[in-house]
Amino acid sequence: MTTIQHLSIGTRMWFESIRGPRSDRGEGVISAAIAVLIMAFIGALMWVGFRTIWEDAESNTADCVDAIGSDSGDCGGGG
Repeated sequence: MTTIQHLSIGTRMWFESIRGPRSDRGEGVISAAIAVLIMAFIGALMWVGFRTIWEDAESNTADCVDAIGSDSGDCGGGG
């Protein structure tokens, strides 16, 4: 084995002792990216649900406001 090969192996071992094995490199970044994507998906689902509830409440409120003063007195609440 030549001197350059010894230096190469020694340098590689030194770097791996500092930063850990090569296969774990970037694992935290990938995990963080997956977590961000999951949170974005959950946020999008929550926004769709919120808009649906808001539009339903807005429609019911408009029906009740229109029913005020009418003869029917039906507020459209369904309950």
